[in-house]
Amino acid sequence: MTKRTLTLAALCITLPTLAAHADAIPEDVARDAAMLRDQAVSESPAWDIVESLTSEVGPRLAGSAGDRAAVRWALEKLESLGLQNVRREDTVVPHWDRGTISLRITDPFPQTLVATSLGGSPGTPEHGIDAEIVRVESLAELRALQPEDLTGRIAFIDHVMEAARDGSGYGVSSRIRGCGHVVAAERGALATIIRSAGTSHHRFAHTGSMLRNSIPADIPGVAISNSDADLLGYQVATGEPVRVRLRSTARFLPDEISANVIGEVPGRGDAADEIVLLGAHLDSWDLGTGAIDDGSGVAMVAAAAKLILDHGRPRRTIRVVLYANEEFGLSGANQYLNDHEDDVGNHVVGLEADFGAGRVWRVSSRVAEESLDIIDELHALLEPLGIERGDNTAFGGADLSPLRRAGMPVIGLSHDGSEYFHYHHTADDTLDKIDPAALNQSVAAYTTAAFVAANIERDFGRLPLDTSESSCAAEFDR
Repeated sequence: MTKRTLTLAALCITLPTLAAHADAIPEDVARDAAMLRDQAVSESPAWDIVESLTSEVGPRLAGSAGDRAAVRWALEKLESLGLQNVRREDTVVPHWDRGTISLRITDPFPQTLVATSLGGSPGTPEHGIDAEIVRVESLAELRALQPEDLTGRIAFIDHVMEAARDGSGYGVSSRIRGCGHVVAAERGALATIIRSAGTSHHRFAHTGSMLRNSIPADIPGVAISNSDADLLGYQVATGEPVRVRLRSTARFLPDEISANVIGEVPGRGDAADEIVLLGAHLDSWDLGTGAIDDGSGVAMVAAAAKLILDHGRPRRTIRVVLYANEEFGLSGANQYLNDHEDDVGNHVVGLEADFGAGRVWRVSSRVAEESLDIIDELHALLEPLGIERGDNTAFGGADLSPLRRAGMPVIGLSHDGSEYFHYHHTADDTLDKIDPAALNQSVAAYTTAAFVAANIERDFGRLPLDTSESSCAAEFDR
């Protein structure tokens, strides 16, 4: 792919009036932030970073050889960018092997289906599973079934995910993927088949994790492509019993050691111990090369830190954290909280890049009410990038969730997810899906927000502690 740059003229950028930032964001900070923003739009190292990661390492499933290679790559890359205090902080990660899979309709009209095992799924018995399917469209319908409806059969959960800029359709689909096996197993099902949690019109199956933190995934879980779900649904609609034959060799291997990889732009003076955290996850699923999930996020936060580093030392330390095993249980995120429990209060604010490589279209936050004027004035700096103002209920990202629950404020930069779930968790997650101009616009947004957060004298307050946990039992109440 030929690199493209986005000119300032194409963005029709006009500098905001610096006087508007006199209160929350000092004039000199606003001026330098605008300069860095415009520099990032014109050119940043982000493309070279993600190209290197996806081409030299490729798939990075937790516990795999690719995962180990990614940690080595990240240590070398952050060092080469000039970040300081580059280090690894080890964590234990699960090692699940996808193995091989075959899924075929045997009656009434034999057809082979495109399928993939869901993360954490056990395999089938060696001879496979040959059984009739029972089709439902939701978890509610699945819960309404009685044991006599499912015992000895396979549950087919046929929920269609709709594309949306904010990715709002993913919540329901991911809960089905994560928890459907629990309900099905309780009712005697032999396996679950789901329509992929994705919006692709191509014949790709989307993988993703089955939740393991409350009930083990003791029956196989399989996703099929949208077109194959249509095919399977058609055969069910004939009224004839539909039987399939499933064989999978998925399995767990012994746990492995992986690591969060950390690099910093050191702060100066009395504020050097205060941290602005830029996070992304280093691991990926194994079907594609992990370009948009989350190679682009790694590139965005590393490039933002590099641009700020080249400008000069900020007041506060900017810490880049490339997390281990986001996809399969947040091992790195939970380990980071354990490792830094004593200085959580020093984490002034966090930003996470983990929603593909689309343009940032909205800035949201979860900060103390008295700090919302900072977000208002930050938005004025981001608005020339085409970024809207959001509310104060930002999630912040999965890897930031342990810190957010412990009180750390977050700034959320929302990427355009209109096409993200066409490729998410599929073999089609490759470098050619990234638009370099959109990538640089995103780098500009992260650079601006991180620079402002690291250089203003005010902070973002603290959030109330949140002790809630994600589990299938909790998901069923939603």
